[in-house]
Amino acid sequence: MTRPLRLGVLTPSSNTALEPLTSALAAALPGASAHFSRFRVTEISLDAAALGQFDDSKILAAAELLADAKVDVIGWSGTAAGWLGFDRDRQLVERIRERTGIPATTAVLALNELMALKQVRRLALVSPYTPDVQERIVANYRAIGIEVVAERHLGIRVNYDFAEVTPHTLRELMDDVARAQPQAITTFCTNLRAAPLAPAVEAAHGIPLLDTVSTTVWGMVRAAGASPAAITGWGELFQWT
Repeated sequence: MTRPLRLGVLTPSSNTALEPLTSALAAALPGASAHFSRFRVTEISLDAAALGQFDDSKILAAAELLADAKVDVIGWSGTAAGWLGFDRDRQLVERIRERTGIPATTAVLALNELMALKQVRRLALVSPYTPDVQERIVANYRAIGIEVVAERHLGIRVNYDFAEVTPHTLRELMDDVARAQPQAITTFCTNLRAAPLAPAVEAAHGIPLLDTVSTTVWGMVRAAGASPAAITGWGELFQWT
């Protein structure tokens, strides 16, 4: 590639955490930049209206806007496939590629790829979601052979409010699930300010933190044919290949 890497990121409209975090991660790659396109997501629940927010047509329209910027890769920085089913993201990335000609990935597909690389079968799950959404995520991971050995959730359904959860609260939740000695901890929501906590959590527990903002960036860099290894200070996942 003769120019710096351009990362195109699909963003829930009410998200305020992932853009600054993604930009900071991209800044660790020489010359790389992150570019964002939003579509409306305001609530996370299993209600029909909330599920309808993730209709592919809205996401594809946002992806086409990113294609105008000639980005090298498009990443869906959202975790809806956790409760909608992983096939939804597999289908989505194929449709993005067909529509734009640009390689694509998602937070959840990259997370699952990371766990496959390290043969993670015992996972701890931290999210801000409601109990029924959390149960759906646990069930979907069980179906692919990954046991959620500990989980904590906050019962929040308003997407904007996820970013208001303090890093102190997130750290307490991670410390709590670490007691189950999982092979990895995931902070499963891209509107949490969890990614910067990875070095401290990993130093304290010897357990990798797979935050979904970070997994999105890891997946995008790899899908663009580059190495994420230059990203340091954000957790060990960026050294996984």
